[in-house]
Amino acid sequence: MEQLLSNFSIFVQYWFHVLQAVERWLVDRAVLPIENSLGGSIHRNYDLLLRHRLHIVGEVKLAIRHCLLANHGIKVEDLKRVLSHPQALAQCENTLTKLGLVREAVDDTAGAAKHVAFHKLKDAGAVASMTAAKIYGLDVLAQDIQDDSDNVTRFLMLARNLSYLALINLSSVVFSLDEGPGMLFKALAVFAMRNINLTKIESRPLQKRALQTPDDSATVFPKYFPYLFYVDFEASMADERAQNALGHLKEFATFMRVLGSYPADNGLP
Repeated sequence: MEQLLSNFSIFVQYWFHVLQAVERWLVDRAVLPIENSLGGSIHRNYDLLLRHRLHIVGEVKLAIRHCLLANHGIKVEDLKRVLSHPQALAQCENTLTKLGLVREAVDDTAGAAKHVAFHKLKDAGAVASMTAAKIYGLDVLAQDIQDDSDNVTRFLMLARNLSYLALINLSSVVFSLDEGPGMLFKALAVFAMRNINLTKIESRPLQKRALQTPDDSATVFPKYFPYLFYVDFEASMADERAQNALGHLKEFATFMRVLGSYPADNGLP
């Protein structure tokens, strides 16, 4: 259990540094995984959206196809352990169990492939993509080793500035409400009465450390609210309906922030 908690802490720090690199102008964009069709929402990454002053400028829905990779000349029976991101390891549970491989968690799947190749490991493989195999010169010992073929991860593209692309049709906001009967119904009604479709709503318990940077629309954060609500809806922030809906929401929300407005990725069925 201690090892799992230690690995989890490393992953949180990894994504923190990725977003920090954008804030410090070291890179132009960051791509953050936010939910998986099998594993569900990546809750800690929702906290990072609020902690960092970046804007969502795009989304990508990627079908995940995991492969078992190893260095040239290494066979499956030579492997004793396998490296990858913890979600990738979990998504290949059945195959890895049958092979009797010890699982070791690292920051990401591509990083696992790089580590195996760079150190010329003979007893370890990596769970990563076919592309990673080509980049790092590894052999593909097995393809499509994921337990479920219907495996899609949604990624958000983050940047310092808002996007002004013409095809923007999706927006994301986060807000909090006072406790009381019907408060969430009242909040969602501001979208329904303007015929704005919601594509996702995620509730997240208040994480104090995620609220270190005050929003432009408020001088301080509210002293108490138990939950934050993350909502995606089908409208651009340039749409008058969206502006009116959020203006209405501000009248009773204790905190609200626009996370971004961007084109929806409709590439997958």
